Amino acid sequence: MQDGSDALETDLSGLKPAQWKERLAVLSEELGMFQPLGARHCAAFIDQGNTLLVSFETIQGIQNLSELAQPLGFDLVRNLGWSHLCMISDGDTWFRDEQVFGFIDQLIDDGFFEEFDNVVFYGAGPCGYAASAFSVAAPGATVVAIQPQATLDPRMTEWDERFIEMRRTSFTDRYGYAPDMLDAADHAFVLYDPREHLDAMHAALFARSNVTRRRLPDFGEAVQTRLIEMDVLYQILSMAGSGKLTDLALSRVLRARRNNTAYLRNVMGHLDKRDRPYLMTLLCRNVTARLRAPRFRQRLQNLRKRAAEGDFTLPPEH
Repeated sequence: MQDGSDALETDLSGLKPAQWKERLAVLSEELGMFQPLGARHCAAFIDQGNTLLVSFETIQGIQNLSELAQPLGFDLVRNLGWSHLCMISDGDTWFRDEQVFGFIDQLIDDGFFEEFDNVVFYGAGPCGYAASAFSVAAPGATVVAIQPQATLDPRMTEWDERFIEMRRTSFTDRYGYAPDMLDAADHAFVLYDPREHLDAMHAALFARSNVTRRRLPDFGEAVQTRLIEMDVLYQILSMAGSGKLTDLALSRVLRARRNNTAYLRNVMGHLDKRDRPYLMTLLCRNVTARLRAPRFRQRLQNLRKRAAEGDFTLPPEH
């Protein structure tokens, strides 16, 4: 049997889903618990410290986002000594499954969440919905949800046609409407790009006194990926677990976006659509002064040419 630190370094990449689940089960049972929950769900628990991260993830997301194909909470277990309960789905299911409900019910009955000083629920997209909906199981928890859906009940969100295959799935029974399930949370942070209109419409439904809805313009349709690229997602979760996550703290860590090329390209695209050459010049000057960015340098040359031809007036050099 491996010790805890060695087991958490296990490389799970390159495995087919069934093999991956088998390896994760062995690893989890060495350090805590593994529970199959029907054909499309399972739960893996790593028992370490007094802070618990409950993450909702998909097998596909784990394999795409982690070099070792490990649940994202493993880094927090290794580096901060947290405990980690990872709820895993095969594909996007929004965790609307009776066996998942039953498992969460059993954890509540066993007083599982009461054993921890701090509990953080986390997920993105469909998993952000699940993190919000199931957070009601641990009153006083902190929730971090990225681009969550509030519900897919067509009577309320018929305007969202991205997931029409889910319209026969019930979102009105237990653990159903995610914003209502946040009432017991200490605080929830909903992160989204307001330029992604459907995400913004869902985020509006989360308006609550204990919810901070944080707009992240130009992060695009993959906010979680951008945060991972910027090396700030773990900082955000760490602050959530220590009670230090605030809107101001988010603003400070999100300054890392200034060095993320995908974000900067999105800003450039936004200015392009609106034909704002003056602001585009300021952007390109700033980026080329700090980063090796050939695309922005070429754009700056083109802007100077346009200005020389009288198309617009360049902003003054400082």
